[in-house]
Amino acid sequence: MMEAPAAAYGVEDDGDMEAEEAGRDMEAWERAYADDRSWEALVEDETGLLQAQDKVQQQRQHRRRVQASSGLHIQRGIIRYLYLIIDLSRAAAEMDFRPSRLAVVANCVEAFIREFFDQNPLSHLGIITIRNGIASRLTDLSGSPEAHIKVLRGNLECAGDASIQNALDLSRSFLCQVPTYGHREVMLIFSALGTCDPGDVLESVRNCKEENIRCSVVGVAAEIYICKLLCEKTGGIYSVAMNEAHLKELVLEHVAPPPALAEAAVASLVKMGFPQRGAEGTIALCACHREVKIGGGYTCPRCKARVCELPTECFICGLTLVSSPHLARSYHHLFPVPVFEEVPLDAKFSGIQELSKVCYGCQQLLPLAGSKVTGVRLVCPRCNKHFCFDCDVYIHESLHNCPGCESFCEPQT
Repeated sequence: MMEAPAAAYGVEDDGDMEAEEAGRDMEAWERAYADDRSWEALVEDETGLLQAQDKVQQQRQHRRRVQASSGLHIQRGIIRYLYLIIDLSRAAAEMDFRPSRLAVVANCVEAFIREFFDQNPLSHLGIITIRNGIASRLTDLSGSPEAHIKVLRGNLECAGDASIQNALDLSRSFLCQVPTYGHREVMLIFSALGTCDPGDVLESVRNCKEENIRCSVVGVAAEIYICKLLCEKTGGIYSVAMNEAHLKELVLEHVAPPPALAEAAVASLVKMGFPQRGAEGTIALCACHREVKIGGGYTCPRCKARVCELPTECFICGLTLVSSPHLARSYHHLFPVPVFEEVPLDAKFSGIQELSKVCYGCQQLLPLAGSKVTGVRLVCPRCNKHFCFDCDVYIHESLHNCPGCESFCEPQT
């Protein structure tokens, strides 16, 4: 008598069962990468380096952040007081991101802190963590990126549930003490799917709105109603990351100063002091650390107290202490470089054919129809100079000046 196949009785083959069990043992990100076959999207260029096939699409996606943050007629606050709230509940230890949510979030936060102080030298930042339903201030509001990163790297432990209400109440209690000319902001990186609050979280949302605190949320797991409501009420931005690269892009979108709230008080005059750096061999009492230090430091021009770093507020007289380079680096937010426009590869420009073949900034060949050079070519709407993608990123994110506009001069009559 012939035996019927195992599939006829609903019994799976041993090989299929083993493959299914192996798939269950894999993490979510491992299964995604196993089915992705992303190595097939790589090609080798003329120099032997590997690059993505769809290079143009990647460059266009990278330019979205510059286009979203550009606004020539938008009032922005260049003196920002931002509290960065990081969710360190048990949900942050999930491994749907590689190698875990916590590791990816920590790297994104470190990149954000460095870029934040580079683009906002007059601003202050502090870190609040949520763990075991309790919100605790990890660092005070200050202008030292290395101090924030060092403390954050030493306190990456996940436990318990998350509480949005406790985090909002704690950040609001500190932001209420900042000067009226400072723009108050809260940025929450949330990994959990719920919040465990001791009271009414909607009351905390109303209090933040009354204090003109702009709250933004970057979700790691999924969209949550209370986070969306918080951003709508306070004028913030709510976004949810789809993968590791998308999470970093969403976090870095908050580097540029957001539009100022209409209800916020506008100061017509802000008193600032420009202290001088002390000699290296002098011995003085540091007002910020309350201990004797040798060499360096800055002396307040009003009360002659010594501080270690700039920008800061004098711990004796309360005067805002800055340096002239800080003001110069903040100037570009008020008058930003216009967003360059993408030029079709088959476009023709009469009279400037020779100039449009190479980038005005780096003098490298620009992509043309039928050429081997790939990528996007861009043109400045003011000076009509053509640039490559790398120069566009450098101009808008680091230089903050268009070389074509700066070098343009009308001929004398």
